[in-house]
Amino acid sequence: MTMFKQMKSEVGVNGTVLDLETAVKGGILGGGEAKKPYIIFAAAYGGAGNEKLDLRSMIEELSSIEIPSVFICPISLEPMLDPVTLCTGQTYERSNILKWLSLGHKTCPTTMQELWDESVTPNTTLYQLIYSWFSQKYVVMKKRSEDVHGRVVEILASLKKVKGQARVEALRELREVVAAHNSARKAMSESHGVTGVSALLGPFTTHVVGAEVVGILVHLSIDLESKKDLLQPARISLMVDMLNEGCLETKINCTKLLTTLFEGSDLGSERASSLSLLVGLMRLVKDKRHSSGVFAGLTLLKTISSYESARNSIITIGAVPQLIELLPNLNSKSVELALHVLEVLSNVPEGRLAMKNCSHAIPNLVRLLMRVSENCTQLALSVLGGICELAPDECAAQAVEAGLAPKLLLVIQSGCNPILKQKSAELLKLCSLNYTAALLISKCKLTRTMQ
Repeated sequence: MTMFKQMKSEVGVNGTVLDLETAVKGGILGGGEAKKPYIIFAAAYGGAGNEKLDLRSMIEELSSIEIPSVFICPISLEPMLDPVTLCTGQTYERSNILKWLSLGHKTCPTTMQELWDESVTPNTTLYQLIYSWFSQKYVVMKKRSEDVHGRVVEILASLKKVKGQARVEALRELREVVAAHNSARKAMSESHGVTGVSALLGPFTTHVVGAEVVGILVHLSIDLESKKDLLQPARISLMVDMLNEGCLETKINCTKLLTTLFEGSDLGSERASSLSLLVGLMRLVKDKRHSSGVFAGLTLLKTISSYESARNSIITIGAVPQLIELLPNLNSKSVELALHVLEVLSNVPEGRLAMKNCSHAIPNLVRLLMRVSENCTQLALSVLGGICELAPDECAAQAVEAGLAPKLLLVIQSGCNPILKQKSAELLKLCSLNYTAALLISKCKLTRTMQ
């Protein structure tokens, strides 16, 4: 359900401005026929002609703006399309209050007063106010959208002529407009804007221009042909340079764009193995001050790890111990991404060995079991299983000392999926090989009943 913002505001009536509180106190918003004539003034704002606009459609398109609270149905908390008033003076959306009454309620939902009359009266005055207010906002929005569309077309045309600082200013304006308006993004699509701005990326493009272009592209839908064009070596090289040397916003934008280019395609498999790219990416991921950068970086790293050819490169730059060190400080979304990458790398012998040699790997992974989500638990168990299988005597004992056994029992006894329980049972069996039953039970810290 769409959540509408409520406000105390002003609505236009007869070409004037009416304060809502005054309208309520003066009885204008009461039930029955309107006491004054009201004008639907959408046509006064141009572009609407004499056609009556559909209220439901206008409400859907204006769902993001603040709406006067008096227009909101107290039951559904959505704008009213057909307001009706009860004998208590309270107004509701017709379908909502009729449903309330059909359930056998004999009271007003807002005041809980007993209803002495269950009939409902159309509140035509409030309907006209609602319609007029939304008509005004809708026509203004449409006019603004047309202006934005035209401005986008103008900027795209000017980019073919201007150079230097003028080009930077034009790109900056385009980036701001595209980020703020859906109509601007639509105009970019209709005007082949992706191709136009992508052409500005090349081996001699300055980072200032490149940053603005990337800032535009991250807000747009990019088709397969445009992806192929952007995956050219010179353009990827520029993005990698900006990822390493740009400001935080530029680094995040480059990361998001590269994710879009690499996702679901083998086109970027060669580009994704770039050590310079991976080093810059890990530098962004390790910057704990900016969670948005960490999440964007891990998202791209997950995408890159899906390329089998890139996994050894990820391991070579030392990503495994760095990710393991980060685990305790990541939020739930980011920790799942990091675990996914580690799980993929644990299937590579070099990756598994790097995890075994990291002193914090087992303790950090054990702490995550049954703590974040079932998916995180499954990923952490998979990584732990790989480490323990590599060196059962050494790693299984370390895992038990870190508190793995009681966590595994907790998983087995929980409502987790059967595959996860099976993995837990297998890992528990592996851990028990070096312990007597009594010693393992003591490590599990079980009560007598549980034993």
